[in-house]
Amino acid sequence: MMTSDADRALLLQLARDAIVAHVGAAPPPAPSLADVCARLGGAFVSLHNRGDLRGCIGHIEANEPLARVVSRCAVAACSTDPRFPPVTASELPHLDIELSLLGPLEAIAGPADIAVGRHGLVVEIGWRRGLLLPQVATEWQWDAETFLAHTCRKAGLPNDAWQKGAKMWRFEAEVFGEAEAAGKAGGAG
Repeated sequence: MMTSDADRALLLQLARDAIVAHVGAAPPPAPSLADVCARLGGAFVSLHNRGDLRGCIGHIEANEPLARVVSRCAVAACSTDPRFPPVTASELPHLDIELSLLGPLEAIAGPADIAVGRHGLVVEIGWRRGLLLPQVATEWQWDAETFLAHTCRKAGLPNDAWQKGAKMWRFEAEVFGEAEAAGKAGGAG
């Protein structure tokens, strides 16, 4: 599912334009006709301000065009993530956007089916569902069992719910962000 650098830049700009328009500093972005924008896909938009998480909202199912998913999730990440107040115009210059384009969900039986750093997780019991992106386990240096426990906690379930009848899925994600794109453009690492 590799996305070209040009398409990555287009999706990142689409996310930034949607955020800037929502915060009130610019008109809404014009729709793009690029193929990547029409591709059906799930995605998460993560916002960081000077390295600190500032919002993260996504859409799991691959049932809408990426342009719509990225724009909607970017606005939601900057305005409705319940963990944070809405992003302000003064934060825009310091905001770094990271996109995670989700691959298909694959049912798993337990920790042996998880490659930390490669897979994200979804755990579900009834109406409670939790998702953690692949990069979360790497950032926190978790093993597969700890990753499952934290995904259960994200769903509002006990840490061991994955051992007690929870449905579990793994997925891969193509993760890229503005900081990475700026590094490539500047010739750095």
